[in-house]
Amino acid sequence: MKHTDQMGNTLTFLSPPKRIISIVPSQTELLYYWGLEEEVVGITKFCVHPEQWFRNKKRVGGTKNLNFEAIEALQPDLIIGNKEENEKADIERLSNRYPVWMSDIVTLEDAYEMMMGLGNLLAKKDEAMQLVTQLQDGFRGIRAQESGKNQSVAYFIWQEPMMVAAPGTFIDEILQALGYRNAFENQQRYPVIENADLQEVAPDLIFLSSEPYPYKEKHITYFQELCPDAKVELVDGELFSWYGSRMLEAIKIFKKNVTD
Repeated sequence: MKHTDQMGNTLTFLSPPKRIISIVPSQTELLYYWGLEEEVVGITKFCVHPEQWFRNKKRVGGTKNLNFEAIEALQPDLIIGNKEENEKADIERLSNRYPVWMSDIVTLEDAYEMMMGLGNLLAKKDEAMQLVTQLQDGFRGIRAQESGKNQSVAYFIWQEPMMVAAPGTFIDEILQALGYRNAFENQQRYPVIENADLQEVAPDLIFLSSEPYPYKEKHITYFQELCPDAKVELVDGELFSWYGSRMLEAIKIFKKNVTD
């Protein structure tokens, strides 16, 4: 059966893959959610969920620093990657030897499409449909609560240099789904900014993400001094940037924060 990934590549399988390597943390957790314990043979050092897989599954390096010898030793019949999280040269090298299914996710619809595509490939079509329906219903419920109420948010992902998530990212999509307005709505992707840029947009909220840069309490003072009128918060980056089953947990927390 032929399966086309989100990069337009077509893969052909006579039966569902039995030796899978995931090099995308959020999609690793999705495979666990679908019960693919035996099928998943390799993950990255950043695939921290679920904990038992992180402890016990073979690791094949980082998302951008793959260990090709470790991958070869596992003899995968499918590798699952992502356009943004993995290096193009690495994916091209892997594609010369193994079937590689690539995701490309910016919007919620992209995430749903990824789930349905992988669900079809891995004989988890019903489970994928159920998950997508749950997520769609969950985000509709959040929108109905008008949670963000159009407050402007500067969402920081890196400190030196300072980088924010702007439109064209999945993080921005989640912010919009929560009713927030991106303070850097006139930029794209992950722009580098200066202190003066932040002060000029004067956000209502400043979100300091736990990943990829590990913002801590000590950073709150720095940003509060830059923008005294903004509310500065540490946020769990997984809730805003993981596009798999983690989104179920994100919806629960977002709803709770709205009602508190």
